[in-house]
Amino acid sequence: MKYIQFDNAKLPNLEYSLFKEILRTNRAGAYMSTSLTGCNTRKYHGLLVCPLPQLGGDSYVMLSSLQCSVVQHDKTFNLGLQEYKDEYFEPKGHKYMVDYTADPTTKLTHRVGGVVLSQEFILAENENQVLIKYTLEDAHSDTLLRLKPFLAFREIHQLTHENMDVNTHYDEVTNGAKFCLYKGFPDLYIQANKKVDYIAMPDWYRNVEYIKERYRGYDFLEDLYVPGYFEFPIKKGESVVISASLNEVATNTLKSKFSREVSRRTPKTSLQNLLVNAAQQFVERRSDSVMLKAGYHWKNPQMRDMFIALPGLAIYQDDKKVYGEIFNTALPNLRRLYIEQTAMNNTSIDVPLWFFYCLNELERWEPKLIKVAQHYDLMKSLLYLYWNGVPGKMHKMDNGLIYARAEGQPQTWMNAKTRNGWLVTPRYGCAVEVNALWYNAIATTLEVAKKQKDKDFIDEWTPRLDLVGTSFLQTFCNNQAYLYDYVDGDHKSGSVRPNMLIAAGLKFSPLTREQKKNILDICTRELLTPRGLRSLSPKDEKYLGAIEGNEDQRALAIHQGTAYPWLLGFYADVMIEVHRNSGIAQLRRIVDDFNSEITNHCIGTISERYNGNPSHQGKGAISMAWNVAALLKLMKIIEG
Repeated sequence: MKYIQFDNAKLPNLEYSLFKEILRTNRAGAYMSTSLTGCNTRKYHGLLVCPLPQLGGDSYVMLSSLQCSVVQHDKTFNLGLQEYKDEYFEPKGHKYMVDYTADPTTKLTHRVGGVVLSQEFILAENENQVLIKYTLEDAHSDTLLRLKPFLAFREIHQLTHENMDVNTHYDEVTNGAKFCLYKGFPDLYIQANKKVDYIAMPDWYRNVEYIKERYRGYDFLEDLYVPGYFEFPIKKGESVVISASLNEVATNTLKSKFSREVSRRTPKTSLQNLLVNAAQQFVERRSDSVMLKAGYHWKNPQMRDMFIALPGLAIYQDDKKVYGEIFNTALPNLRRLYIEQTAMNNTSIDVPLWFFYCLNELERWEPKLIKVAQHYDLMKSLLYLYWNGVPGKMHKMDNGLIYARAEGQPQTWMNAKTRNGWLVTPRYGCAVEVNALWYNAIATTLEVAKKQKDKDFIDEWTPRLDLVGTSFLQTFCNNQAYLYDYVDGDHKSGSVRPNMLIAAGLKFSPLTREQKKNILDICTRELLTPRGLRSLSPKDEKYLGAIEGNEDQRALAIHQGTAYPWLLGFYADVMIEVHRNSGIAQLRRIVDDFNSEITNHCIGTISERYNGNPSHQGKGAISMAWNVAALLKLMKIIEG
């Protein structure tokens, strides 16, 4: 029995299948993504989306789609699906769709009368190449396949429109043709493993509509260029592999390459395997560096996200070395942005403190990946950065706590802004998780100092740790048995937010077990959902339980009640510390609940955030690194 299953009878129903998304990556920045039906619903969708170094390294949609038609007895049946202006769908190939499977490849099967045709998609690892295998599973007459490429050649955040600059020239290559629509772009090669005919019929397909962009309040209409079509006969039982690549390929190797790529994939036979596979998709190797993409489609590598996500992503991987490379790649940037450039322009003050958290988690889960003592000098330099302060950004108060205020600049992970620059949750002053991370950073460094027998540092910083711990308790503990979210002078925010859970879940915390239990209890009552912890209690007058509307309306909601799965990692740590083994059953229920979510938004992964209100619909980026990491961490805790 397959782990990922859909109701085949409902596949032709667009309300059921149109908003389920597919994502595959090549571990080098390129991806393939569309809806389960094959209809692109976002401007970010495409069969081949690649970073182009010659154009600044941003990602570009090269091949938007490849529509397939079956021709028999001079009758053409188009299996594609495209939405045009005013929600008009043409062609309507979804009505022929009879099956979808995700293991080992993304596979769509269509039935047209007596013809059964399957299409399998896979990205070549570390190459800008998508492979599509067409197999004629059944047929009773001579059959011809016709493939029509829809080309975009534009950056993922932009849309293209009919223009006179497009290059309509093409060149024939072995079993295919190559195209380059605009100067400065690489060639796109479309080739097959058998002889095909290419018929040039250049045309623009106007007003292609992306329904997700329309819902999000962005421009949503695009014109796509179709240069012509490829055509070839196919026999019953025959498979033909098509390559779309930025390099010309040896066509006689395409079948074996497809099989080889399939054999490398993690079997999608359980929730854990799916998340392990999803974790691998965030790895992005470019030139001599390797980074961690924060999320798809538009989340670039971000240092905070990387420090939070990296340990969990590495836990179940066979190849763990790459995660050590990612960590080491980030350190020069950390030094440059926070030590060498002391103004800390356009940076958040909490990011270096998450570095210490990452060290602790890596030492806990993957101690072979790092040697903490090797980072001792960097750790000390970062502590002195906070102790000395940064004018206009942050300073250490007399009680040892960190105060941060930079007008118009978010300083914590709650960084939502409207289009005019208004901060939704500025949290100026002493933020609870920032100061808990500060305490944790000092204690972590002192732990290394003791092993290094650095007496001078120990003598200097031990009293400072005691001061910060005492001040933390005096500043943030309130008479409601939980913590203030932030304190700015006389203002003390009593909003029930999950940031206090971060304070309770760190390796080193000034909180007692009883205080942690009180925090856990209120977070369980008011913040816990089946999809993570709400960012604000529903009892708060500012609570917004659904992310809807345009960009500004969504920004107002995303930290005012939206649920975040990544916070479950801290919830689990506090649960186990407070309740020991009796907390395992609760964690297991949380993980099991995600079995139903794994086929709702993006198949096989976890979305960026979820509505705080039931039914907790997935929102934002369709795949988010720190959320996948948190679920893998929970699984490991349950095992242990």
